[in-house]
Amino acid sequence: MKDAAAIVGIGQTAFAKSLEATEGELALQAIIGALDDAGIEPGEVDGLCSYTLEATDEVEIARNLGAGDITFFSQVGYGGGAGCATIGHAAMAVATKQARVVVAWRSRKRGSGPKPWAQSAKEMAPHGHWSRPWGLLRPVDEIAMLARRYMHEHGATRDHFANVALSIREHANRNPAAMMCSKPMTREQYMAARWISEPLCLFDNCLETDGALAAVIVSKERAQDCRQAPVYVHAFAQGIPRQHQTMVNFFCEDPLEGPSWTCSKLLWSRADFGPADVSVAQIYDAFTPLVPLSLEGYGFCAKGEGAAFTENGNISWAGGRLPINTSGGGLSEAYVHGFNLITEGVRQMRGTSTSQVQGAETCLVTSGEGVPTSAILLRR
Repeated sequence: MKDAAAIVGIGQTAFAKSLEATEGELALQAIIGALDDAGIEPGEVDGLCSYTLEATDEVEIARNLGAGDITFFSQVGYGGGAGCATIGHAAMAVATKQARVVVAWRSRKRGSGPKPWAQSAKEMAPHGHWSRPWGLLRPVDEIAMLARRYMHEHGATRDHFANVALSIREHANRNPAAMMCSKPMTREQYMAARWISEPLCLFDNCLETDGALAAVIVSKERAQDCRQAPVYVHAFAQGIPRQHQTMVNFFCEDPLEGPSWTCSKLLWSRADFGPADVSVAQIYDAFTPLVPLSLEGYGFCAKGEGAAFTENGNISWAGGRLPINTSGGGLSEAYVHGFNLITEGVRQMRGTSTSQVQGAETCLVTSGEGVPTSAILLRR
C-alpha cells in the first residue's frame, strides 16, 4: 500500500470549550469541509472510518451526508490510539479497491459533554480491578506512574516536561485556530501550576475540547484530479506489545517500552526512509511525558535520551532538529483524540502550516502512547 493512497482533503470545525452543535452536526461540518477542500461531492463517498468511541455512527453520517452506497466501513478502538489507524484503514481500503473515496473523522464534545473518568465504576476494565481501588482512577494517574519511573531511571526532570509544553504552546500561539493561540506561557507559569497527578501539573495535561476533524482519502491516480496537491500515505502500522496492559505496563519486562516500540518496527520496515529523514513530526501529546517516550520508541534517539532530546530548542519549528506538534497539538491547539495531528501533518506537507517547516517533505504522525496505538508516515 506504499503511496497507493493519498489524503486530498481536510476539514475541521472551530475548537472551543463548548460548542452548541451536536457531535453529529460537528462531524458533518468537518466532513463536508474536507470534501469541499478536495473538490469531491458527498455522493461519491463509499467508505467510512472512525473510532469506536465515536458517538456518530456510520448510518447516520452516510444518510445525512448524502453519501452513495457504502462498500467499506471500520472503527478502531482504544481512544487516542485510533487516530492514525483510521487513515491507515482508509488507505488499505483504497489500495485494495474496497472503496474509492473514504472519509475518516473524529467528533467529540469532551469540553462540554460528560467526563468519562468521572464515572470510574463504568470504566472498570479487568485490569482496573488491580489499580483503580488504589487511586489510579484516570489516565493522568497512570501516566504519572510512568513519568515518575522515567524520571527515576533516566534522569528526566520537570524542566524536560516543561520543554515539551512550552514548545508546543509556542506553536499554538502562531495558530489562530488553536484554543491557546492568545495565551503565551512562561517556564515560571508552568512550574507554578497546580498538580493534577504528581509529578504532572496542569500544563502537562491536554485540553478538554469540543470540535471535529475529517480527512478524505483516495487513490494516487484519483488524487491527481483533486483540488489540492496529494499528501501520500507512505506507510502505516499498528501495535500492541506482548503482555501489554493499558496504560501502565505492569506485566511487561520494561514498562517504558510502550506500544510505540512495537508499532515503529513495522512502520519503518514498510518505509523507504528512516527516522533521520523525517522533516517534522506530530507526536501524540495527551500528556507531556508521552513525547520523550515516543521519541525513543520511534527511533529518533536512544532509550533514555528522549528527555534530553527536548533541550536546546530541538523540537521547535524555528530551526529545531525535529519540530513537533506545529499546530499546538493536544496540549495547546485542541484535544480531539489526536486527529488534529493528522490534519497538521497534511498542512505541513502542503506547505500551509502556521508554523511551517521549510522544505518539509516527510512527516511522522503518531497516536496514543500507553494504549494500543498506530502511526502513519506522510510524504509530499
